[in-house]
Amino acid sequence: MRTVIFGASGPTGRQLTTQALAAGHEVTAVTRRPDAVQPRPGLTVVTADVTAPDAVERAVAGSDAVLSSLGVPLSPKPITVYSRGNTNIVAAMHRYGVKRLVTVSSSVLDPRWRPTGELFFNNVMDPLVNRRMGRTAHEDMRRMEAIVRDSDLDWTIARPSGLFDHPTVTRHRVEEDVADGLFTARSDLAASMLAQLTDDRFVRRAMAVITTEVRPSIAGLIWREAIARKK
Repeated sequence: MRTVIFGASGPTGRQLTTQALAAGHEVTAVTRRPDAVQPRPGLTVVTADVTAPDAVERAVAGSDAVLSSLGVPLSPKPITVYSRGNTNIVAAMHRYGVKRLVTVSSSVLDPRWRPTGELFFNNVMDPLVNRRMGRTAHEDMRRMEAIVRDSDLDWTIARPSGLFDHPTVTRHRVEEDVADGLFTARSDLAASMLAQLTDDRFVRRAMAVITTEVRPSIAGLIWREAIARKK
């Protein structure tokens, strides 16, 4: 399958690229930082800004499916990369007749997401980090989700919880819209996204992804993911 990955140089994008190549996909990795993507057989690296429509169209042309793992650090400033990027991706897919799209959002967007037993997170960290520091990012993710839902594509919106790095795919759970759990390993998010290219369970649905086998430190996670990292 000819698969395009946007945000390929980010932490989730690197997992997607590695796993897709291992599964035999012909991968086009789209990034503004091509030096951050390791050259490998079966991989084509395209330098492009997802907010530039012409560049996105050139990347999407001739593909079978698109995976988007766009992400930016949390900021109080207005954020538009999710909505602008997916607007351009959707338009390019329409132009070239590409139907399958899997794009990353967040569990925060579902108001029912309150992980069981996580009192400190639910009462302190969630209001501080997600609702305050992450407000502009999550507002733009809502705009993005609306754009994707309004398209006639075969879309899936992937909703991870607290993202963290782990070297391998672990036991994880996927459920429609929202799942009870606090963390998602990027390796598990990538695996669940790739699985949707050959599975129609979550076509035109949101898919929550929760890691059940390993758990990171909350303090370390907040620093690395909310302040210092891109998705």
